[in-house]
Amino acid sequence: MKKIIAALIMVFALTVSCSKQDDGGDVSVDGNSVLNNKKSTGSSSHDLLSDDTYKSIIVEVVFVQGYEPTTAAINNFVTFLNEIVKKPQGITVVKRAIASPGKATFTNEEIAKIEDDNRIKYNTSNQIAVWAFFADGESANNTTDGVVLGTAYRNTSFVIYEKTIQGLSGGSPFQPSRSLLETTVITHEFGHILGLTNLGAKLQSDHEDTEHAKHCNVESCLMYWSAETGSGIANMISGSTAPKLDAQCLADLKANGGK
Repeated sequence: MKKIIAALIMVFALTVSCSKQDDGGDVSVDGNSVLNNKKSTGSSSHDLLSDDTYKSIIVEVVFVQGYEPTTAAINNFVTFLNEIVKKPQGITVVKRAIASPGKATFTNEEIAKIEDDNRIKYNTSNQIAVWAFFADGESANNTTDGVVLGTAYRNTSFVIYEKTIQGLSGGSPFQPSRSLLETTVITHEFGHILGLTNLGAKLQSDHEDTEHAKHCNVESCLMYWSAETGSGIANMISGSTAPKLDAQCLADLKANGGK
C-alpha cells in the first residue's frame, strides 16, 4: 500500500501558460479561429460554465488503441459537467482512436503537438469544444518519488496518462478501480480548465492552498493537492466514488456563470 501511495503523490498537474505550438498560425474552422482553443488554462472558465455565448459542449475524446477510457469514467465526467455548467443544448462526447505516437514519455509541448496534428473539433458560434487525449505513454515529468496522471495545459485541452493509470489501478485489492481513478483524474484536471482554484474563476472565499497554488485547501475536496505525504490522495480514492468539489469551489464556479 505504501508503494501505491507514493506512486500517487504527483497525481495532478496543470500548465497555466500557453503552449509554444500556439503561434503556429490563425487557422479558421467554420469562421472561428482555432486560437480560441489555444489559450491559457482557466481562461475559458466563464464560457464553459455559462450559456451566455456557448449553448452546448462537445468533448472530443481521442485515445491510442488499447488505452480507451472506461465507459463509466466518461459517463461520470458528463454527469460532473451537467451538475455544474449551464448548457441548455447539452453535452456531446465523440470518441475515436489514433495511431500510437510511438513514444514512451511525453513533454507538455509534445502533447500539444499531438493535439495540433489530430484535433478536429473547435469552437463554433454557439458550441465550445474540448479536447481530451488518453496517452499510451507516461509524463516526462515523472520522478522516482511520484508520477503525473493528468495535465490541463490549455483552456480547452487536457491529457490523461492512461498507461500510468492502468498500471496503478485494478490490479489488486489495495488498488483503486480503473474507472474510479480515471474519474478522479479527469474531473480534477477539468476542474482546472473550469478555473479552479483561483485560475479563472474568482475566489468567493479564501480557500486556495498557500503551499500548492491553484488547488483547494479543503482536504476532502476534488481540487485538494496532497503532495506532502500522499495520504490525502489515498483517502480520496479509497471509497467507491470519486471525490466531489467542496462548497467553496462550487461557489466560485457559480459566481462565474455555473449552476
